[in-house]
Amino acid sequence: MRTLWRITGRLFSAVWRIINFIREFILNLFLLLLIVAGVGIWSQVSGGSANSAKTLTGGALKIDLAGMVVDQPSAQNRLSKIGRELLGSRSETLQQNSVFDIVNAIRQAKSDDKITGIVLDLRNFGGGDQPALQYIGKALREFRDAGKPVYAYGDNFSQAQYYLASFANTVYLSPQGAVDIHGMATNALYYKTLLDTLKVSSHVFRVGTYKSAVEPFLRDNMSAAARDADTRWITQLWNNYLTTVSANRQLTPQQVFPGADNLITALKAVNGNTATYALNSRLVDGLESRAAVDQILIHKFGWDSQTHDYRNVSIYDYPLKESQTSAPANIAVIVANGAIVDGESGAGNVGSDTLVSQIRTARLDKNIKAIILRVNSPGGSVTASEAIREELMAAKQAGKPVVVSMGGVAASGGYWISTPASYIIASPSTLTGSIGIFGVINTIENSLSTLGVHTDGVSTSPLADVAMTKALPDQVQQMMQISIENGYHNFLSLVADSRHKTTEQIDQIAQGHVWTGSDAKENGLVDELGDFDDATQKAAVLAHITTPRLDWYQEQPTFFDQVLDQMSSSVSASLPASIKAFLPAPLAEVMTDLQNQPGLTGQAADPQNRYAYCLNCGVMN
Repeated sequence: MRTLWRITGRLFSAVWRIINFIREFILNLFLLLLIVAGVGIWSQVSGGSANSAKTLTGGALKIDLAGMVVDQPSAQNRLSKIGRELLGSRSETLQQNSVFDIVNAIRQAKSDDKITGIVLDLRNFGGGDQPALQYIGKALREFRDAGKPVYAYGDNFSQAQYYLASFANTVYLSPQGAVDIHGMATNALYYKTLLDTLKVSSHVFRVGTYKSAVEPFLRDNMSAAARDADTRWITQLWNNYLTTVSANRQLTPQQVFPGADNLITALKAVNGNTATYALNSRLVDGLESRAAVDQILIHKFGWDSQTHDYRNVSIYDYPLKESQTSAPANIAVIVANGAIVDGESGAGNVGSDTLVSQIRTARLDKNIKAIILRVNSPGGSVTASEAIREELMAAKQAGKPVVVSMGGVAASGGYWISTPASYIIASPSTLTGSIGIFGVINTIENSLSTLGVHTDGVSTSPLADVAMTKALPDQVQQMMQISIENGYHNFLSLVADSRHKTTEQIDQIAQGHVWTGSDAKENGLVDELGDFDDATQKAAVLAHITTPRLDWYQEQPTFFDQVLDQMSSSVSASLPASIKAFLPAPLAEVMTDLQNQPGLTGQAADPQNRYAYCLNCGVMN
């Protein structure tokens, strides 16, 4: 008996020590995050003045972008950025940069006498959607037109990096480098066989010939209709890329990319030297080492004895001047960036509650005369999309014009929330349309049966007898299909009313078909091809505003919200990452794809299991 008590006591003691260790670990981790975030916020508040006080007696604005360009960085990203600055971490792929902040910095530098040029240092730049890069390129062209030079240098240029570099007056490449222009492709994973192997029953309900978001559940390859649609828009985006780059470099599109076979022939002629090929093809202006380029920039901008570098200020240290006017803002800018979900916004998604609150605030603000809705979303929950649309319609009915500025993608639910607009402006490279709806309910009764687990019970109606562990009753399937068809009809009616067409006319260009901005303009789905500047001008005209003053609506989470969000995202992100590190690359891709697929996980969960979502929009490599 004494031995039993001793064993029990030791076991209890060991468990208690483990519990204490976990408790102390969590508390210490939380305390560390508090310290890091606190110091970061203090440095931004107090040390921010030091950054703003940094003087530049003449030199370059160094655009040393790290990470991705997006319409609106998430709050979690802002806290991550603080931690990276304090701890010296270089995980740039996690960093997000506002395209509007970048453009504002370039335009301010254009009129800044202390800035005499721009240097594009894009080695850590991960890319962005084509409309965002076009907008930055427009600002770079304005800077050049003001008589100030733009230089670009790279050890290697990715396709996205070279797109921005092509706007420079002079492009230098390392003698061992390459300009990687290879084209565009879309790739999606199809897992019907996987679901069959796992005995998962996928009940899919859809309307629309081209609604390819559900094809991964139903097929192991792309349908002919989806292939034709994707081929059309990806070819247009590639042609837009070549047209812009060739115009910047004063070449023809064929010279920028002669095709795979001709490229191989040209590389063989220079013994596979990619740098020499880039120079011979006039993609770059010179092959220089980093040290040689430094000497060129020192000669141009002067020497900074403190930094031991050419005179420059990083775009991250270049303070943007605040407006000198005390007049209140008269145009609200509200950004819908990411998948549309119910509830509050989080990292990478648009929460209907958050956006509705912002729109309502703008609607009730007597100083706000117009609203610009910046949409960069592939869609998501139908319920959430409708809540946002209703609030925008209320603002419009209150006499405040609503102008939609479409970013890289405004498809499915992203177009749904655009329907109340007084005017829609899209980039030629915007992916929009995808007017269609689908529903997904997955059940695992067969999977459990294989393991010897069964579900049974009673219900007062087949409609009540719905569970993931049981077969979906036929009556429920009929109800879902009726609901999907009704939702599609509502979608058509909303678009038809807003575009002053019949539902039959909209149905011909709907069916889930994805269109580029150029095609959408021809089909009457958008009013004008342009960028955010055009949207601002249009909002001012519609609201009879002579001097537009923008108020960017952005959720400002509390300090503790940011810390808690960062902790939760870190835990949820780090575990799959650690698992995927031990998986073969294809299997890791499957995990990511499954996580992004609406209806298969909690992503974009809709109360009625109805989704207006474009899965493949913008997924290119």
